[in-house]
Amino acid sequence: MKLPEAFTNRMQNMLGTEFPAFMASYDEPRHYGIRVNTLKVSAEEFKKISPFQLEPVPWAQEGFYIDGEKRPAKHPYYHAGLYYIQEPSAMVTVAALDPQPGDRVLDLCAAPGGKSTQIAARLARKGVLVANDVNRERLKSLVRNLDMFGVTNHVVLNELPMRLVQNFAGYFDKIVIDAPCSGEGMFRKDAYAVKSWGEYSVEKCCMMQRSILKVASDLLKPGGYIVYSTCTFAPSENEGMIDEFVKNNPEFELVDIPLFPGFAHGRPEWADAGEQLSRSIRLWPHKIRGEGHFVALLRKTDGAEKPAPDFRPVSPTDSELKDYYDFIDDTLNCTVPGGYLIQNHSRLYMVPEGLPDLRGLNVVRPGWYLGELKKNRFRPVTPLALGLKKEDVKRSLDFASGSEKVIRYLKGETLNITGERGWLVVCVDGHPLGWAKQLKDYLNNYYPSGWRWLD
Repeated sequence: MKLPEAFTNRMQNMLGTEFPAFMASYDEPRHYGIRVNTLKVSAEEFKKISPFQLEPVPWAQEGFYIDGEKRPAKHPYYHAGLYYIQEPSAMVTVAALDPQPGDRVLDLCAAPGGKSTQIAARLARKGVLVANDVNRERLKSLVRNLDMFGVTNHVVLNELPMRLVQNFAGYFDKIVIDAPCSGEGMFRKDAYAVKSWGEYSVEKCCMMQRSILKVASDLLKPGGYIVYSTCTFAPSENEGMIDEFVKNNPEFELVDIPLFPGFAHGRPEWADAGEQLSRSIRLWPHKIRGEGHFVALLRKTDGAEKPAPDFRPVSPTDSELKDYYDFIDDTLNCTVPGGYLIQNHSRLYMVPEGLPDLRGLNVVRPGWYLGELKKNRFRPVTPLALGLKKEDVKRSLDFASGSEKVIRYLKGETLNITGERGWLVVCVDGHPLGWAKQLKDYLNNYYPSGWRWLD
């Protein structure tokens, strides 16, 4: 692999005798991983049904190495949201933060959703996840991944970080900043990262990182935690950036992160930083089975407490929701869990409890997307099915993962099947995929066109 000369010169100065081993890692194959969605299946249960040979990722209890040639996106379990395809090193950020059920967590640079889905699984549908990204196009993958994972307690925003302060000052227990960076740690994984290295210069990235950290301090409650991560080796984006932040914000302190074999301490001497930066960690591709990462965990030790928000959005009336309630009675064995029902045009959402007023923000998803209220009827959408379990619905059609019919369903094809008329959930080995409507002698397929299986 041809690497930028300025990059290799810097790395040689930084690493000294370790430099040959570092460079040799670029001639080795990259590592592939998946992370089990514990909202739907435990890691132990997934081991029993996994179509792949699994090897645990030491620093993520739900993470596993797999053979990259197995094409994990080409299996029905992926479409059921049973796992997320993720580079193994990237799993360390949320593992270090350790979100707990009931926490209010912000993923400030959330797309495409790897960190957000990992947070959501740790929250276990208790608490609130706010996933934000400034890039409108990248939000498409974020929304889809949250939907596929069956996340029900989330909000998706498309905002500049600084605009969140007016609504969320002092609100969050924990914040993830997977910061935009020069991407040096991804050179082995992504050839584009090498080509774009000059375009996304270290200096430009430092400006963005600085502004994001400043906003995050205003959004965090006293006693809360920020985890800051990059996939670059540049000290100015790592130890230097966190050292500058702590000096300007003395109410923050660095917190030790558990070390696993191959993990290295941060190197404050590379950025003329304070000694506490040795509490951060670096993941090197020549020391672990993964790509390059830097992670720092910060705790806010002081600050003014903010009162808990008591905002409640305006819900439709019972008469306006009649068709929805009729659908629930006819189709489900349970009530839909969550917070407040709101209607945005024809769309019906379940908004998590305990949110502040979101007016003034660019809200992409105000909550769990349930379906559309049409004239005299309610039409469910796939995110509702993926947030349910098979036993939650009265009628379901369950295919084995190796069945030709499950692939045909995922392709959006009509299936010639007879049965009791009405809405049903199509499952693979007991795990929901989406909706279909049984008519006289065939299934009307409602799998989303943008999600469909492509050969």
